[in-house]
Order: sequence, then C-alpha cells, then structure tokens
Amino acid sequence: MPSATALSSMTGFARVEGGIAGLAWVFEAKSVNGKSLDLRCRFANGLEGLEPALRRAAQQRLQRGNIQLSLTLDKVESESRLAINEAQLQFYWERAQALVAQGAAPPRADGLLALRGVVESIDPEDSLDREARDAALLADGERLLDALVAARQAEGVSLEAALRGRLAALGEAVEAASAHAEAQPQAFAEKLRRQVEELLAASPALPEERLAQEAALLAVKGDLREEIERLRAHIAAALALLDSRDAVGRKLDFLCQELNREANTLCSKAQDLALTELGLSMKSIIDQLREQVQNLE
Repeated sequence: MPSATALSSMTGFARVEGGIAGLAWVFEAKSVNGKSLDLRCRFANGLEGLEPALRRAAQQRLQRGNIQLSLTLDKVESESRLAINEAQLQFYWERAQALVAQGAAPPRADGLLALRGVVESIDPEDSLDREARDAALLADGERLLDALVAARQAEGVSLEAALRGRLAALGEAVEAASAHAEAQPQAFAEKLRRQVEELLAASPALPEERLAQEAALLAVKGDLREEIERLRAHIAAALALLDSRDAVGRKLDFLCQELNREANTLCSKAQDLALTELGLSMKSIIDQLREQVQNLE
C-alpha cells in the first residue's frame, strides 16, 4: 500500500488488468474533487457482491474525492473440453442390455457415444470456481485502489510545490505591505493635520472632543499592524499544515477564507495607492492558492 504520509490530490486515474480460467477483466478507477468520499461502482451483472469489500478498502485508503470504479469482464477464447456424462451413458447401457435380452443386437460403443447427452461440451467458465474468481477480482480491486492512491500522491507532489510557491509570494507581498505601512507615519500626520484644518474651517467652534474622535478614527484606520500579523500567522499555519503530511484540504480551504478576509480589510484601510495595489495583489494570490487547495485531499 502506498505511503499514507504524503500529501494527496483528489484527482487521479488507475487501471489494472487481470484474469483467471478463461476470463479476462479490466479494472479502472477515476477520481475527482469532492467534499467527502463518494464511491460509485459500475460492475457487470453478478459481481455486485464485490462492492462492499471494495468500499471498505477504499475507506481505509482515501478520505475525500468522488471516485468511480468500473469492472468489465470478457471470456478468453479457448477450445471447449469434451466430457462423457457417466450417468447418461449408464442409463442408455442399461436400456440397451434390456433390449439385448429380448434378442436385439448388442450396442456399439460409437452408437452409445452418439446418443444425446452422453458426450457434452464443457465451457471453461462453467467449471470456474466462483470463490476463486471473486478472490482474484477482489485482490486486483485492492491493487487498483493502491495504484489510485499512488497516482493521487504523485499529483500531490506537484500540487504541494505550487502551494508553497503561492504562500511564498503571499508572504513577500505581506512584508512589502508591512514595510510600506511603517514608512508612512509622516504622511499620516500630514493627512491628519489637513483634515483637522478642514474641520476647523468648516466649524471654528468645533469641540476639542470631536477633534480627538476624528484623530482617533484616522489613527485606527491607518494602523495595519493587526492585519499584517494575522496574515503572517495564517501563512505560518498553512505551511505547518503542509508539513504535517495529513489530509489537510479542508483546513487549508478555511485558512484561505481567513487570508482573504484580512486582505480585504487591508485594502479598505489602505491610505495610498501603493498599499491598495499590494492588497489587491494579495487577493489575487489567495484566489490562486484557494483554487489549488480545492484539489487537495
């Protein structure tokens, strides 16, 4: 069984071929994104009994994804065997002996063999041990699921690299926004001074308490430290989840929502065009990140 410690995508394909005693079969598995594990089986008539065991095997290996298993069987062309029906031959022999006792000529071997039901043609499939067939099918079904897990993990390797790249780009944008915000106290003070002058010009008798309130509102709006710290914390949490090697798709999807919320707040509090552009860049990276997270188990 493939390693359970590798990050896994929810998309993958696997195929296994097998056969036994005049039968050949092909197993195929296709997996796409899903909120939970949804397994659907398309098997030939008479093979529905395999589904419960394969469903349990899938639940042991997979946690999420819409998975379709298909199984097709074909008879392998082979010459039928001939066999003598001993019971039928005995019946004819006894009847022939009764006729001989009444004066009929003794029966010839070729005549007896030519009688209906004495010589039978046996299809190889008719003599197949159904339990052996089902055991072989189940073994190949489990091999198929292992191959599907391996395919999803191989896709997960590329997906992890892409996710880490997006998180690194997001981290760079966050640090750029932090540096830009820290370099703006003078600009903020100038803006505050202009707004106070405008308020005094509009209403010379404006109470000092009102001026203090306006100044406090401007200060709160211009302070991005909380958003920056939360963005940093969410990025660190996302990297820790990738390092954990667990099925972390749902948790990363939640973190993407939180990252997007902080980026929106940063954009709304931005005091200049440069910070707004950085916030929009973050939102774009987060959208790309979330789109890739949707593929992760």
